[in-house]
Amino acid sequence: MTPSEKLIAVCPGTYDPITNGHLDVIRRAANLYDEVVVAVVNRSVRKSKSLFGIDERMAFIEAAIADLDGVSAQPFSTLVVDFARSVGAKAIVKGLRAISDFEYELEMNQLNRRQDPGIESVYLMASPQYSFLSSSGVKELATFGWRIDDLVPEAVAKRLQEELKR
Repeated sequence: MTPSEKLIAVCPGTYDPITNGHLDVIRRAANLYDEVVVAVVNRSVRKSKSLFGIDERMAFIEAAIADLDGVSAQPFSTLVVDFARSVGAKAIVKGLRAISDFEYELEMNQLNRRQDPGIESVYLMASPQYSFLSSSGVKELATFGWRIDDLVPEAVAKRLQEELKR
């Protein structure tokens, strides 16, 4: 890498919806890299159908990262390594909350490394206040009318409560 070359990372996920835990990892990655691309999975093979469509998830993310220099969001429908390569990224940054995350991410790291050994997987430990936080957990709380405004951006909390009100 030359001194003028930007160090780019991607932070991939379904972000259905984006949580304050996701934003914590994105902000911390923005402090480590010149540019961070929030890579939003358009169609996940591993997870069930998204509650929110790609356009709405992108809008939530773009609003939440608007104050962050060097951070953008893009949808993708390929392998994350292929997406990372297409944007010139040298790192895939993910957050780890628990041992169960580690087991899954270890497997993904090995597969990604096999596809392109020049793209490193970098893991940031969840900040303590977000170590329990997941999109699915937030959706479950919202389904039963519990308070979520401290777990997700304000627009997300409002929209989740509209969508999931029983």
